[in-house]
Amino acid sequence: MQGVLAPLQFVAFAVSLFLVLRYLYDGQGLAAATASVLVKTSLLYAIMVTGSLWEHDVYGKYLFARPFFWEDVVSMLVIALHSAYVAALLAGWLPPRALMLLALAAYASYTVNAAQFLLKFRAARLSGVGAGVAAAGVAAAAAGTLE
Repeated sequence: MQGVLAPLQFVAFAVSLFLVLRYLYDGQGLAAATASVLVKTSLLYAIMVTGSLWEHDVYGKYLFARPFFWEDVVSMLVIALHSAYVAALLAGWLPPRALMLLALAAYASYTVNAAQFLLKFRAARLSGVGAGVAAAGVAAAAAGTLE
């Protein structure tokens, strides 16, 4: 499942980033930018659930297993920022520009989290230790979400 969701989420991220930046630049395409953030967030939730199930199967914990502790900590920030966007949108707490800036903050945290996982995967692959486990989690790693 992760092997499908992670690349899909990355594509959604790239498209959404473009749409959000376009809106912030010229004020056009608010509906498309908003829809794209919601699609990206939905994929994040799906990969979070499947990733935490994987982490439980492999490490016996749904979250914060020792090998992925810091990645999971940052994942919580990623999820919190995406969830804050959805809550602010639904409740009308922020004007459109502020919502898009919140989406950018969520995307910045996603980028940091994805880098954490990719570096961990690369190190495991280079050392040859845990390559099978790391390969199983590479999709979530690329997505920058929970393992």
